[in-house]
Amino acid sequence: MTDERGPGDADRIERDGADDAIARAIRSSRLGHIAPGETPSGGAILQAMGGVRGIVESLLPGILFLVIFTITQDVWLSVLVPLGVSIVAVLLRVVTKGQPVLAFAGLVGVGISAAVALLTGNAADNFLWGFIVNSVGVIALVASLVARRPLIGLLVGGLTGTPYAWRTDPARRAVAVRATILWICVLGARLAVQVPLYLAATQGGVVEATQALATTRLIMGVPLYGAALWVTWLMVRAVPDADEARDTPASA
Repeated sequence: MTDERGPGDADRIERDGADDAIARAIRSSRLGHIAPGETPSGGAILQAMGGVRGIVESLLPGILFLVIFTITQDVWLSVLVPLGVSIVAVLLRVVTKGQPVLAFAGLVGVGISAAVALLTGNAADNFLWGFIVNSVGVIALVASLVARRPLIGLLVGGLTGTPYAWRTDPARRAVAVRATILWICVLGARLAVQVPLYLAATQGGVVEATQALATTRLIMGVPLYGAALWVTWLMVRAVPDADEARDTPASA
C-alpha cells in the first residue's frame, strides 16, 4: 500500500508532535498543580506560582530595589543588593536540593537588568529587560491568535492531557481565544502603565518617577499574574468536558 500523505499532512504531524511536547513540558512544570476541571484553589494557584518561597524570591529583589533606591538613590547599591539576594536564593535551592530552575531564571533576569542599569548609570533602566520580556510575550500571544493556535489552548490542553480538544471543540476553542486575549491585555497593561513612567524617569531624571515605576512593577507583578491565572482557571472550568472522541488531531 502506498503512502498517500502529502506535504500538508507531514506539516500537520510535525505540528501535532510539537503540541505533544509542549503538553508534556507543561504537565511537568509548576502549572501541573492546576486541574482546570476542578474548583479554583488558592493553594493550587500558589503552588503554580512557585509556592510561598517562589513568590518571596520573585518579590524580594524588587522590594529591595525600591527601598534602597528610595533611601540612597545609589544605582549600584540599588541593583547589586537584589542581585546578591538572587544569587543566594539559587545557592540555597541547590544546597537544600530544591528546584533551582525558577530561581535561576529569576537570577538571569535580575542580572541582565542590573547590567543594563550599571552600564547606563540610570536606575530606571533596571526595568528595561522586563519591558522586552513583556513585549515578546504580547507578540507571541498575538501571533498564536493569528496562526489560529492560541497559546492558552496549548497550555490548558497540556494540563488536561487533551492537547487537541481545544481545536475540535468550539466551546473550548472560544475559551482558549478569550483567555489568550486576557493575557495579552495583562501584559499590554503592564507596558501601557509602566513605559510612560520609565520615559519620565529616563528623560527627566525624576527620582519620584523611578520610585513610582518600581512600586507599579511590584503591584502589577505577582498579584496581577495570580489574578489573571485565577480568572483563566474559572474560564476554562466553565467549559463542559469534551467527549474523548474529540481529542484526536484535527485536520489542517
